[in-house]
Amino acid sequence: MAATLETAIPSKVALDEKLARKPSPAGMIVFGLILAAGMFYVAKHLSSDLSIEKATSIRPFLMLAGALLIALGFEFVNGFHDTANAVATVIYTHSLEPHVAVAWSGLCNFAGVLLSTGAVAFGIVSLLPVELILQVGSAGGFSMVFALLVAAIIWNLGTWYLGLPASSSHTLIGSIIGVGIANQLMAVKTGTSGVDWDQAANIGKSLLVSPLVGFVMAAVLLLLAKMIITDKRLYTAPEGTEPPPFWIRGLLVLTCTAVSFAHGSNDGQKGMGLIMLILIGLVPTAYALNRAVPASATMDFVAVSAQADRVLDKYVSGSAVISDPRDVVQEYIRSKKFTPDTMLALRQIVNDIANELNTYKAMANVPPQYARNFRNDMYLTSEALRLLRKQGTPALSAADWAILENYKRHIDLATKFIPGWVKVAVAMALGLGTMVGWKRIVVTVGEKIGKDHLTYGQGAAAEITAAATIAAADYYGLPVSTTHVLSSGVAGTMMANRSGLQLDTVRNIAMAWILTLPASIMLAAFLFWLFRQVF
Repeated sequence: MAATLETAIPSKVALDEKLARKPSPAGMIVFGLILAAGMFYVAKHLSSDLSIEKATSIRPFLMLAGALLIALGFEFVNGFHDTANAVATVIYTHSLEPHVAVAWSGLCNFAGVLLSTGAVAFGIVSLLPVELILQVGSAGGFSMVFALLVAAIIWNLGTWYLGLPASSSHTLIGSIIGVGIANQLMAVKTGTSGVDWDQAANIGKSLLVSPLVGFVMAAVLLLLAKMIITDKRLYTAPEGTEPPPFWIRGLLVLTCTAVSFAHGSNDGQKGMGLIMLILIGLVPTAYALNRAVPASATMDFVAVSAQADRVLDKYVSGSAVISDPRDVVQEYIRSKKFTPDTMLALRQIVNDIANELNTYKAMANVPPQYARNFRNDMYLTSEALRLLRKQGTPALSAADWAILENYKRHIDLATKFIPGWVKVAVAMALGLGTMVGWKRIVVTVGEKIGKDHLTYGQGAAAEITAAATIAAADYYGLPVSTTHVLSSGVAGTMMANRSGLQLDTVRNIAMAWILTLPASIMLAAFLFWLFRQVF
């Protein structure tokens, strides 16, 4: 035991010195140049997009600047709160120097954001009350965006300060639910919508199941590795501060890369969807519609619209005339109750969109004053088709659904898009956060979950599990928590290795997981009420 303590104490001291070491001047200069280049790219493309916006005052641009700072602030906090999990294993196994690991993780996060699909971003947006999305430029819309972002930042900062690996995804979902509930309670007489509980349940399941998957899969993976890989060095803890054998080091760097990339591709999208709402609300001329869709696609869209019209016409009952089809479709999305008028209203909107686009000849030619309404019609149509598919009412044939889903892809291309500069801005915020505030969470994951030091095999098993789980969730457009999956994976490997867990830390993490949802719901609901009074 004495020999173990003699080697453990110098190792701990050396590791603390590593964690406290400042990055080299050369590294800071390179990082500064990369940051400056990214900021120049963002500023150039944002100013180019805003040049077509005909504003009568500077107020929208000032609000845009403030809103973007808050949204990017959320991603910054997300970076140093969540991504620290990815580098904990390579730091505590001495596979990479701390600042090298953090810089590499930040770069991989950057790549993950840039190559993300956007499915997670718009999956989260669909949780929000439909009338606030359609009127995002109103006082209620601004209150919604500011409330959920500020609430998420406050809770994330609090748990980070305490060194608790809480989930940014969990926090943001709770904030969205809080805003939805407050919106419904504050205007109960007008029938405004609250939370899309079906969509919230799907996302809630992914957030609930993913830590359990992380725990079990990491434990199973470690046990399988022990059966297949016989090199005992993989299952030992580091001795002193020496790096592991080359092939083990390569494995751990690879798993760190995979987790960082997957985190960027999933978590980075959460801020993107909210930034797009901000842009649509404040500068709709530039961002309500994807004006990059080529004019050559117009005739294809009109033809696909005609096919969708014929399909919907088969399911229209009666020949009633409705005054405003948009109100009918919006009520269907809000209440989830299908009526005989729903199909008729939906068909009318499909026809209106096709006729208007045929008149303008291209998305880029839609007049600025009509851009937001044009986008709202497309959004209503897309959401109505999504709900019809989910509910299965009325029952459509497989061939008819193929036509409608093809039409939905066409309208989503025009409304559910993310400009390149938004991805770069989010990637920079996420990467910068990774490089600034990683130490607190790293220490918790590396030292305080298990009773024994993390072995090379445990670190690899936990990170492979986290990367695979996040990648699968990204494919299905579901948000998951990097924090929960990785920390539960570490705990799973500790149990599989019979190392034991530090129950105080596990209890604190569990409490943070349990309290995150109700705390963020209440905080966001209060802030929404407060901002409604201010705006």
